[in-house]
Amino acid sequence: MAPSPSPALERALSADCASCSGLCCVALAFARSADFAFDKPAGEECVNLEDGFGCRIHPQLRERGFKGCTVFDCFGAGQLVTRQTFGGRSWRDDAGVRAEMFAVFPIVRQLHELLWYLREALAMPAAVPLHAALRSAWDEVAEAADAAPADILGLDVDELRDPAAGLLREAARLTREAALREGTAAASTATRRVKASRLRPGADLLGADLRAADLRGAELRGALLIGADLRDADLGAAELIGADLRDARLHGAALDRAIYLTQPQLDAAQGDARTRLPAALHRPAHWS
Repeated sequence: MAPSPSPALERALSADCASCSGLCCVALAFARSADFAFDKPAGEECVNLEDGFGCRIHPQLRERGFKGCTVFDCFGAGQLVTRQTFGGRSWRDDAGVRAEMFAVFPIVRQLHELLWYLREALAMPAAVPLHAALRSAWDEVAEAADAAPADILGLDVDELRDPAAGLLREAARLTREAALREGTAAASTATRRVKASRLRPGADLLGADLRAADLRGAELRGALLIGADLRDADLGAAELIGADLRDARLHGAALDRAIYLTQPQLDAAQGDARTRLPAALHRPAHWS
């Protein structure tokens, strides 16, 4: 049984667009591609942003060529920067905070994504020996995210991220080993093994045929799985932190015990009603 989160861990780590001043639609840049219908430089307001900070084409983003918007999650940074860091001030109404707000937002977004992973690691029973160190890392990163704008801009994010990343990798290792040892990642519909040499951190599996593959316990950290065919594959206890799942076919795949799987990764992929997901994540609306 996973330990219950402490009150300190109960913070919003998913986007609440209604409490944000549309920061991702202004502060960030995007380039015309399969994910975006046109170019937009950082700091320039998207033409689809409404006066009330909503998106006027939100229900039709995919159909209108803005798939990239549908797979973005600020991990709660938008509402934190808007409501707390800048006390509810708006970049639109207060020109004095505009540049600083746009510079702070992507930094806080990185910190909140790191907090999301730390919270996941703290929920892993096999990682109990690391919980004290993980909580300490959580407190340090959370304090940095809650700091004043000048302090956030002066942060060395790598100094916070690098030691935390080591803890996350170790938590994943303990969880993979425990799952395979205890049989909690037993194969389901998967029928074939994949050469171990292909399943490594950062592996290039672009468009790979991994149908019905037994990928239990695979270290797919940062792997390129763009367009990969993972139909009916078993990814029990597979580590997916940073894996690129854009347009990956996850129909019927077992992902319910995957490690560090995020909602943006699912939103970027394809799947169906048979795809098994972790309880904390939801089935994307565009899945068949």
